[in-house]
Amino acid sequence: MFEISDAFCYNSRMKIREMTASAGRKIGIFFELVKFEHTIFALPFAFIGALIGGSGSIPADKIVFILLAMVGARTAGMALNRIIDRDIDAKNPRTSTRAIPRGAIGTAAVWAIIAVSLALFLFAAFSLNETCFKLSPVCMFFLFLYSYTKRFTSLSHFVLGFILAIAPAGGYLAVRPVLEAPWILLSASVLTWVAGFDIIYSCQDIEFDRKENLYSIPAKAGAQKALFLSRVLHAFTVAGLVTLGRLIAAGPWYYAAAAACISLLAYEHSLLRGGNLENVDVAFFNVNGYVAVIMLAGTLLNYYL
Repeated sequence: MFEISDAFCYNSRMKIREMTASAGRKIGIFFELVKFEHTIFALPFAFIGALIGGSGSIPADKIVFILLAMVGARTAGMALNRIIDRDIDAKNPRTSTRAIPRGAIGTAAVWAIIAVSLALFLFAAFSLNETCFKLSPVCMFFLFLYSYTKRFTSLSHFVLGFILAIAPAGGYLAVRPVLEAPWILLSASVLTWVAGFDIIYSCQDIEFDRKENLYSIPAKAGAQKALFLSRVLHAFTVAGLVTLGRLIAAGPWYYAAAAACISLLAYEHSLLRGGNLENVDVAFFNVNGYVAVIMLAGTLLNYYL
C-alpha cells in the first residue's frame, strides 16, 4: 500500500514539474515573441506625458489604465509585426530563429494573442476617457500599417516613430484631454528619437533588404548617409526636449535628465563612428533604454522635488 502511495506521489510530482516547465517555456516564448523588454522605450514616455498633463499628479486609476493600454497596444503591435513578417523573418539569417519561423508558436496562437491584446487596449482606452477611446482606432490602424510599410516606402522608420509617439500623447490626453502644445512637442521629440534609432537598427539588414526589395533608408542611401540622418533626427529630439522644458517651466531636475540624455545620444553615435556596426545592439537597446528611464526620472523629480 505504501509502495503504491509513494509511486503515486512521485508520478504526481513529476507531472507537476513537467507542467511547470511547459508553462515556463510558453511564457518565455510569449515574451520573446513580443520583445517585452522593448516596452522600456514607450512606457516611460506615456507616463511622462501623463505627468505633464496632470502637472505632476496622476490619479491611481489612470495609472492602471494607461499601463493596460500600453501593454495591450504594444503586445498587439509586436505580434502583428511578427505574423505579417514571418516569411521575411524566415529568410533573414538574423531573424530566422524568432518564435514563428522556427515553429515555437503557431499562427493561430499569435492571432489569439492579438485579439486579446486589442480587446485589452480598447477596454483600457474606454476606461480612460471618451477622447482616448475615440482615438484608439487611429492607433490600431498604424499598428497594422507599420509592418507593411517596408514593402513600399523607406519612411517606415517614421511610421514606427509615429506609433511610439502615440504613447506620450495618449498619456497626456488620458489625464487632460485637450489639444495643447506640450504633448505635441513631446510626441514630436519621441517620433524623431525612435525614427533615429530605428534607422541605426536597420543598418544591420542593408544587404538583405536590398536583395529582397525591401525599403529602408540604410538600404536606399547606405550606412554612412543613414547614420548622418539619424544624428540629425536626434538633434531635433534634443531641441524638442529642451524646448519642452521651457514650455512647462521645468526645474533643474528636468534639465539634468535632458543633459544626461544628450550625453547618451552622443555616446550612441560615437559607438557607430565611421560606419562601425559592431555595437549596434548596445547603441540600439542599452543606450535608448536609459534615455527613456532617465527622462521619466527627471520629470518625476521635477514635479516632486
